[in-house]
Amino acid sequence: MRFLFFAACLAAGLAAHAQRPVHLIPNPVLVQIQTGQFALNKATVITYTKPESATVAALLANQLAAQTSFSLVSKPAKSTPANVIALVLNTSPDATLGREGYRLSSSPRGVVIAANQPAGLFYGTQTLLQLLPLERTQPTAAPPALLQVPAVQIMDRPRFGWRGVMLDVSRSFFTKEEVMRYIDQLAQFKINTLHWHLTDDNGWRIEIKSLPRLTSVGAWRVPRDGHYGDRPNPKPGEPATYGGFYTQDEIREVVRYAQDRHVTIVPEIDVPGHSMAMLAAYPELSCTKDTSIRVNPGTQFSEWYGNGTFKMLVDNTLNPSDEKVYAVLDKVFGEVAALFPGQYIHAGGDECYHGYWAKDAGCQALMQKEGMTKVEELQGYFMKRIEQIINAKGKKFLGWDEILEGGVSPSATVMSWRGMKGGIEAAKNGHDVVMTPSTFAYLDYMQSDPTLEPRIYASLRLKTCYSFEPVPAGVDSTRILGGQGNLWSEQAPTMSHIEYMTYPRAWALAEVFWTPRNRRDWAGFIPRLEAQMERAEHANINYSRAAYDPIVTTALADNKLTAMLDSELPGTDTYYSIDDTMPGRYSPRYTKPLLIPEGNVTLRVITYRNGKPAGRQLTLKRDELVKRAPK
Repeated sequence: MRFLFFAACLAAGLAAHAQRPVHLIPNPVLVQIQTGQFALNKATVITYTKPESATVAALLANQLAAQTSFSLVSKPAKSTPANVIALVLNTSPDATLGREGYRLSSSPRGVVIAANQPAGLFYGTQTLLQLLPLERTQPTAAPPALLQVPAVQIMDRPRFGWRGVMLDVSRSFFTKEEVMRYIDQLAQFKINTLHWHLTDDNGWRIEIKSLPRLTSVGAWRVPRDGHYGDRPNPKPGEPATYGGFYTQDEIREVVRYAQDRHVTIVPEIDVPGHSMAMLAAYPELSCTKDTSIRVNPGTQFSEWYGNGTFKMLVDNTLNPSDEKVYAVLDKVFGEVAALFPGQYIHAGGDECYHGYWAKDAGCQALMQKEGMTKVEELQGYFMKRIEQIINAKGKKFLGWDEILEGGVSPSATVMSWRGMKGGIEAAKNGHDVVMTPSTFAYLDYMQSDPTLEPRIYASLRLKTCYSFEPVPAGVDSTRILGGQGNLWSEQAPTMSHIEYMTYPRAWALAEVFWTPRNRRDWAGFIPRLEAQMERAEHANINYSRAAYDPIVTTALADNKLTAMLDSELPGTDTYYSIDDTMPGRYSPRYTKPLLIPEGNVTLRVITYRNGKPAGRQLTLKRDELVKRAPK
């Protein structure tokens, strides 16, 4: 009997000391696993030491209520009893943490999160939420009486101050509520900047009270479905019923919502190109004064020739020689500056076609007056004028890397999207830089094989996102503010598809922007990725499983076609067939390059992980395999 009692006690002790794996995104600077757990229950209290922490405490209570069955009380701290989650603002700053860092300590007694600023407390609470086990495994399951938080010591701080995601609401419009849901999701992974792309050829989305036609006309277009760039033109008299915009009151509400979650919103008003919605409302601001211009519904209005050269078939550029343009933009940026308390306003500057300027008498006269010899110099003139307007509103000027081509002041901040080159040049010339190269950070690109995804002109896999290094060799790292993922919405018409395109690639980028480089490890990221996928399922957040899909490359030599099969995730088994059977775990398992025989052959490939189907089946006929072989 004594032996059985001893064995039972030993088993209970081992269970008590057993720890669930800690799977956090982004990976903290330092994590030390301790012995034991904290039992979170309905009697747990959230306390805070200073009034400025009250918002963080209330948000944590709301998030816990949504994630668990517990409705916890938050209140000012009068003592340090057990069974509390204590939010502590340091009375003496901890130099290790900076403004956004935190320390988190959990033990059987409770949880203490300490930071220098409320932002650090907030990020500590987001880490705490990821430490919680998933409560509900079945919709009908009774909620547990307590949730075990593993005992840990965490010290954490961000690598970069700018950790951003851009959301394009011009090509596809999303409601205020959808944008706030998106902010919630991003903030959970310590993203602190939402770049809000508010204007473009396809819709003007922000109310400007002094220019009402920008929203009464510019916010609406004829409804169209199908692939962007292939849609039919508007018909004469066809009503413009698709679209919408945010009133200034709604903008203020979204800004406050983001501020509570320590997210800064950077508005973008894209000029002088990408201005068709503005010109539909005020055609006199263009060189052509074309009154037939309408907000573009996704029809083809440009031709692209490679190497960055293109032609606009419809005038979508503002007239740089017309003083009325600058008077209008002074009003626009004045109202925008009053709505957004952050220090930056993004003014675009990308993909501006100069063909209509070259033919315009006013532009030619301005070039002669300013001693210009190339029409491209007009864009530099224009952006300098815009920079002056933005600076006069008390804001910093930010633009895409094309603004370097015309010369801007050293105070201008550059967002490098055409690879890393523009950012390197900008940093060496004394500009602050946000790195957002399309090759690592364009979230609208396909995530998997082109036969499995809605077709876009380029691909960007999860592993590539994770490999992104924002600070190039030989560049002053203090000039690199951080990085950003960009999501253009031509092919993302719903918020569920926005989520699908964002996650898990934004989780990878969040780790790139937060975690020290020497703490990033692709193999170590995988279990944390899979844990987060499970959390997303429970939170009803859409995401892509494309990382599980098979990857097929080919080679053609001496008239022999060879296929190489792979996957992004280590530990994945790949099965295939070339005999018109459905592949599965009873099919041949891929171990070496596969010789594809002549004839009407179809290669079918599927991946398994932990003995279960993981990715989507990839089906490729021999002709397609031949096309994939490098020439």
